[in-house]
Order: sequence, then C-alpha cells, then structure tokens
Amino acid sequence: MNTTENLFRKIVHYNHSLNKWLLFLGCIGLVLLLGTADYLSGFEFSFSLFYLVPVSITAWFMNRNSALFIAALSSIIWYVSNSLAGQIYTYPVIGYWNTFVRLGFFGIISLLLVYLKESFLREQALSHIDFLTGITNSRAFYSLASLEMVRAKRYGHPFSVAYIDLDNFKQINDKFGHTVGDDVLKIVARTIQSNLRQTDIVARLGGDEFAIFLPESDFESTKISINKIRILLLDSMKENKWEVTFSIGAITFLEFTFSMDEVIQKADELMYSVKGNGKNNIKFAVEPIA
Repeated sequence: MNTTENLFRKIVHYNHSLNKWLLFLGCIGLVLLLGTADYLSGFEFSFSLFYLVPVSITAWFMNRNSALFIAALSSIIWYVSNSLAGQIYTYPVIGYWNTFVRLGFFGIISLLLVYLKESFLREQALSHIDFLTGITNSRAFYSLASLEMVRAKRYGHPFSVAYIDLDNFKQINDKFGHTVGDDVLKIVARTIQSNLRQTDIVARLGGDEFAIFLPESDFESTKISINKIRILLLDSMKENKWEVTFSIGAITFLEFTFSMDEVIQKADELMYSVKGNGKNNIKFAVEPIA
C-alpha cells in the first residue's frame, strides 16, 4: 500500500472517529436538554420515554460502553431534574430505587440494541461470503468490483479481470464424491487468495467458476500474476493426485465504458474460447483492441 493510500485511510479513520465523538457529545447534550425539559415541566410530567432516544442512538451507532454511559447519565439526570422540580418521596430510598429501575431499563434496552446491531452486521458479512470456500461470493464480487471500476475511471488506471473454470471437475465428483469435490474448491480458493495482493478481489461465482478482479493491473502485470496462480493451482492438484486443470480468460481494460456485467461477460467468453481449444490454458486480451 503506497503512502497516499495510507494517508487516505488515516484521514477516513480520523473523520470516522471525529464523527463518533460529535455524535456522543450530541447525545450527552440531548440528555441534558431532556433533563432541563423534565425540570421545567415539573415532576408530574414524565419524560422517561424520550431518554430512550439518545440511549438508542449510542447503542446502534457507537458501542456498548458508550450506550451504558448514556443510560447511566439519563437515569441520574432524570433523578436530579425531578428532585430539583420538588418531587418528594415518602422515603428518600424510593427516589434511588426508581433511578436504579430506570438505569436497569435503559441498560437492558442498550444491550439489546447492541446485540441486535452486532447480529445484523454479522449476518450482513456472512451474506457476502461463499459458505463453502470462505471467499467473496458473486453478490459481493459485483459490488466490490463495481466500486473499483468507479475508482479506476476516476484516476484513469487500468484494471483486469480473470475468469477461471475448473476442467474435469464433474469427474472428480463422480469418481470421489462431493466431499472431495468440496475439498478441491476450498484448495483452489485458498491458493488463489493467498497469492494475490490485498487490493485484489477473488470470488466463487458459483459451481466450479471463480473470478479475480485486479485493480491497477496492466496487461503485463496481469500475465505475470495469472500465470503464477495457474502454476500454483496445477501444483496443488498434482499434489493431491486430482486430474483437474484450469481454463482461464484474463482481460485488461484500458477504457471504462463497460458495465460490470459486460466486463464479466467478456472474461467469460475468453475463458470459453480456451475451453473450446483443448482446455488447460490461459488466454489474455486487452480492451479496447489496439
């Protein structure tokens, strides 16, 4: 990762942290505002429900500790505002007990929202991962690659896409069973992923088909990278005595007039031209053709 990219990430992280602090301070201000309204309206009017607003905001957009802090602050501010408004209890301990009950209520709401958010984020992440191989799935690949294409267009950088199909994969399933077939796919995914840059994107598009998106990769760089991956894939198959080879179409784009569907289609067509000419090979191309 270059210096400019590092600086960009630091700026994004700083702005993200700054926004969270502003949000946190805003929620504290909202609690104080509610406390003031609680005091001015008198203790006969209850504002307890409205304290859930800052509690919920911090629970969803920040973290558990921040949410519990706002929950505790809301309970204390509620107690202070009502005491200043002149509320008198038969026994002083009743006021403390009510404050404790509200703290428990706000705290439970906070924890439930934090848990709900974490579950939501976890499910969202899982929806972008191929359940078998653990790499990006087709849906996420299209999304991530589309963003990289926008970036490539903005800066005028080339990008490349490789489409990989496993030859003789059906025979593996027929001969050894689907468990071994799954192992083949896992090893293919692991081999590709471990030999790419961090900025590259690899995905299983379905069945025995994989795709690689190589941002800022010109024709020569792509040839080197994809040839290396093919050799490593063939070695991994030989090591396990699996008669699987690879048909690959790799295309470098120098212009940015294509949609994501068109990009994949062109790489797919290139791969099928390899399939139609004996399999177990790579065909490289450049768009537009010079």
